Amino acid sequence: MKEYCEDIHRTVNRFGNSYEIFSQDIDYRNSISMSIMQIGELTTHLSDEFKEQTGDEIPWRLIKGMRNHFAHGYAYMETKDIFETAIEDIPLLEKKFEEVLQNYDLELKPNLSEQEDFSMEIEL
Repeated sequence: MKEYCEDIHRTVNRFGNSYEIFSQDIDYRNSISMSIMQIGELTTHLSDEFKEQTGDEIPWRLIKGMRNHFAHGYAYMETKDIFETAIEDIPLLEKKFEEVLQNYDLELKPNLSEQEDFSMEIEL
């Protein structure tokens, strides 16, 4: 999740911190949108215990909810909302991820599934 936050930061730096550019450039919008969606998707790989312990610090339900809007089209995603999320919320979320990793002395380790898909698993 932290890596996707970093991807968003790099993408904003590459294209510019401009809503006008964001609203007109489909590649910019798609890159940011996919990274936000992936952050939400990765919440499903966290234990309920971990989400409960960190829920005061990180709004897991909101993160997953935004992913659902992207993935299932529950509601039309406003371009302005996506841009504001990338510019305002993602930097704060990235800092929270860093704090949680430090405060809970978490270790990131690769986990290869039976299909050889690569994912990250967080252990307490």
